[in-house]
Amino acid sequence: MIDVHCHLIWGVDDGSDSIEESLRMVEIAAQNGTSAIVATPHSNHEYLYDAPVIEERLNALRAAVGGRVELYRGCDMHLSYENIRAVLENPERFTINAKNYLLVEFAEGSLFPTATDLFRGMAGDGIIPVITHPERNGLLRERLKDLSTWVANGCVIQITAQSLLGRFGQRAQRFSDTLIKKGLAQIVASDAHDVEWRPPRLDEAFHYVSERFGDATARRLFVENPKQAVLGGELQVRDSDGEPVSRPAVSGWRRFWG
Repeated sequence: MIDVHCHLIWGVDDGSDSIEESLRMVEIAAQNGTSAIVATPHSNHEYLYDAPVIEERLNALRAAVGGRVELYRGCDMHLSYENIRAVLENPERFTINAKNYLLVEFAEGSLFPTATDLFRGMAGDGIIPVITHPERNGLLRERLKDLSTWVANGCVIQITAQSLLGRFGQRAQRFSDTLIKKGLAQIVASDAHDVEWRPPRLDEAFHYVSERFGDATARRLFVENPKQAVLGGELQVRDSDGEPVSRPAVSGWRRFWG
């Protein structure tokens, strides 16, 4: 399995506190079937996304891990005008493995007012927004139609592994199931922050999805689509009947903002 959302880098946000904890997180992931992790520190009003520091610490982890788990860099970007400007200036600084896919997170208490136009433009011109854990956002749980529109326009939806297991409550669990049933969820990731309360484990959620929705769906959400996100390739998107869905093609960096 490949984990594209993990707060693995120590001392840069509310994730790992130390290199020792970061290494323990990698060990837990490896022991439970994860072969690659994208380290995705926050970029928001509270935490500065310092790419050189993050890359330096990621390299230290790579050296210590010795290739047992592949480690990549990304960003858990909160939607704000400041962050959007930063992405437009240098997309590869924030995207998963400096490719096409960008994790984006809505604030808990409000929705970005021009999200539909923003996502359509980004996806059409090569930046693929990965909307993180909408099942945990009360406002987004009430906007299934908007989520459907965003996916049709080229966005990706990522749900949290522990949401499927009830860690974030019944409403988040039910909505996660709904997103998978309707073919709107394309990736499951850990969004891990530590070794105990929110650990980097995907295995239990994989088995949950496999039992409820079939092994092919589980492999698509935990293995195949995350791999393509790391490589910058095309994700498999299927409707509620399991049929492939046509979406905007991944393209190169062509600025839609002018």
